[in-house]
Amino acid sequence: MTARILVVDDIPANVKLLEARLVAEYFDVLTAKDGYEALAICESQPVDLVLLDIMMPGIDGFEVCERLKASGRTSHIPVVMVTALDQPSDRVRGLKAGADDFLTKPVNDLQLMSRVKSLVRLKNVSDELRLRAETAHSVGLQDLNRTDRPDEPGSVLLVDGRAGSQDRLIRALKPIAEVVAMSDPQAALFEAAERSFDLVIVNSNFDDYDPLRLCSQLRSLERTRYIPVLLIAEQGHEDMVVRALDLGVTDYLIRPVDSNELVARSLTQIRRKHYNDRLRSSVRQTIELAVTDGLTGLHNRRYLDNHLKILVERAIARGRPLSVCITDIDRFKSVNDTYGHDAGDDVLREFARRVRATVRGADLACRYGGEEFVVVMPDTPADVATLIAERLRGIVEGQPFALAEASTLLNITASLGIATLNLAGDTPESLLKRADTALYQAKANGRNQVVAAAA
Repeated sequence: MTARILVVDDIPANVKLLEARLVAEYFDVLTAKDGYEALAICESQPVDLVLLDIMMPGIDGFEVCERLKASGRTSHIPVVMVTALDQPSDRVRGLKAGADDFLTKPVNDLQLMSRVKSLVRLKNVSDELRLRAETAHSVGLQDLNRTDRPDEPGSVLLVDGRAGSQDRLIRALKPIAEVVAMSDPQAALFEAAERSFDLVIVNSNFDDYDPLRLCSQLRSLERTRYIPVLLIAEQGHEDMVVRALDLGVTDYLIRPVDSNELVARSLTQIRRKHYNDRLRSSVRQTIELAVTDGLTGLHNRRYLDNHLKILVERAIARGRPLSVCITDIDRFKSVNDTYGHDAGDDVLREFARRVRATVRGADLACRYGGEEFVVVMPDTPADVATLIAERLRGIVEGQPFALAEASTLLNITASLGIATLNLAGDTPESLLKRADTALYQAKANGRNQVVAAAA
């Protein structure tokens, strides 16, 4: 994982220390000596996360954070306040200003890297949603400003093994959310999958159950994958917090829980969930007819042409890899000729379902035309793209395709061509052309294989 991190501190030694730690983990680091310079950098170039000192001359970190969150160009950038202030009231003030988290000086390396990586992952998902919304807007289908709506009441699932702490947490959250409390983690998992929650709070106070197992299960189920998870951990259990963040837990609190901080952090997660839900809903509704293939449900070529341009420009600007895979169903014409076009449609629908099941959340799958499909893989180098393509090839070959109108099973294979973006000169057109050439080579080599284009 790579990202561009902005470190803001008026003390050069602090900047150098954080910069060295981040560079050692292969992050791209920018620095600013005060709040005004930080705001200018965020407005003028892409930034994935801000590590922000609070006590600075001119404008302090609280005001910098408020200005970042008030601007439509920068409101989506996660902000972590790095400060010597360690009182709950300071954290609450920062959270109300829009901060995503706090790190207390001196900064623990493990906590720093875990928090940075967790927030960067969250931003990548949000960025992909925003990019897709912008693509819909660019073809005249959506007003992006319509996603801005007032705060709505939240729905919280509290998983807590002790009745006393359940009551305290419910009372604290009552002004902002309806809370469902459960003490059985497995029953809570089913509840989260069956109902629509904006936040799951997992208290780690179970005597005979690992709370990280529930966190992992929430992330593995499709119906609960996008629900924010807030973990409440015991003082001194930093290892649990680090592992939780690696598993995809969104935020955490350390006991004893300050009720104001609990409310502030919960509100942040509920607002983010509502915002991302609105983006998903808007994109799904507005582009369904215009840029979705009616047969397979995948995006169509019109959407690909618009969105690939955005992805390529972003990859070049940030110096990140991007790969494209073009896949073609082998001998598809013989399916239509032998069984009819209805059977061919069955095969295309099932093929699309297998493509959708194979690709990752940030990848873009499209029907390119006829029996050709394209998968765009942001932040993906050639070797990883080859593994994903090979997995798709195996899934297509591994199980026969059933025809709806006849009790017939067809053995289907696919050929796949891959190309990875050349940051020095590729365009969307040239990238697709190289992937298509690789696909042609896979066909010429005997079909049912993956070929990667030369860099």
